Amino acid sequence: MMTEDSHSPDKDAPLRDDIHLLGRLLGNTVREQNGEDAFEIVEMIRQISVRYHRDDDEPAKKELEEILKRLDPKEAVDVIRAFSLFSHLANIAEDLHHVRRTRSHDRAGDPPRRGSMANVLTRAAEAGINTAELYAFFADAHVQPVLTAHPTEVRRKSTMGHELAITGLLARREQSDLTPVESDEIEVQIRRAVLALWQTGMLRNSRLNVLDEVSNGLTYYDYTFLDQLPKIYRAIEDQLAEKSTDHLAKPIASFLQIGSWIGGGRGGKPFFSAGGFGKTLQRPGAKGFSFYF
Repeated sequence: MMTEDSHSPDKDAPLRDDIHLLGRLLGNTVREQNGEDAFEIVEMIRQISVRYHRDDDEPAKKELEEILKRLDPKEAVDVIRAFSLFSHLANIAEDLHHVRRTRSHDRAGDPPRRGSMANVLTRAAEAGINTAELYAFFADAHVQPVLTAHPTEVRRKSTMGHELAITGLLARREQSDLTPVESDEIEVQIRRAVLALWQTGMLRNSRLNVLDEVSNGLTYYDYTFLDQLPKIYRAIEDQLAEKSTDHLAKPIASFLQIGSWIGGGRGGKPFFSAGGFGKTLQRPGAKGFSFYF
């Protein structure tokens, strides 16, 4: 397996390795599920697209346009599915690489990266802002990311589950003590997850109702906010304690809250009842209690 550190001359080698693996597994899946002809069309379009974007090759652009015009509906669907899924897989690899680079940076003992809370607090201290002022700031601060219906509505829970599984498997693949058998088994499991994604329909056969949208949106809380919010507060409190004179961690005010528009308005849902709105209000609270208690 490829490894890297914060001072490696090729920091993005692990990212390319992950993308090449996912691309290869996806290509094999297209060939196995939709036939050699479908694979050859997708691969030909990929190669011509790379030539056009990498070299600004105008003849390649014209060749690509002609190929796309000649696709029949089934071929077009295969191409759209293949490139859409590859885009999602590449995003998984890029997100994992961001985590990898952050961890590598921290292990090397380098200064906190720009954009991190540690970096912000360090810059505040350098600007002469003391811890008492920072505690006062958090007492008055209010940050509220808000989920909306449209981005969350189109994402299936099963799809997110498979993508999270791939993320975890790619991370395990980096372990330095894996045996060849274990490494092969991880690749087999990634291949299964890619196959499951390929076989999952891109569009829903039925429209979600409002409470379905609420439940689907709350799924994001399991993967993001509920697990990370306590860690964010704890990290800030620990870092403030390090900068204070008594070095004691003190709780900061609850300044970060999660909002949602899903199920909260009747625009486009004129027949959504008061009872449904009441259930919309209850579900986020129930989600929080079930997660933490």
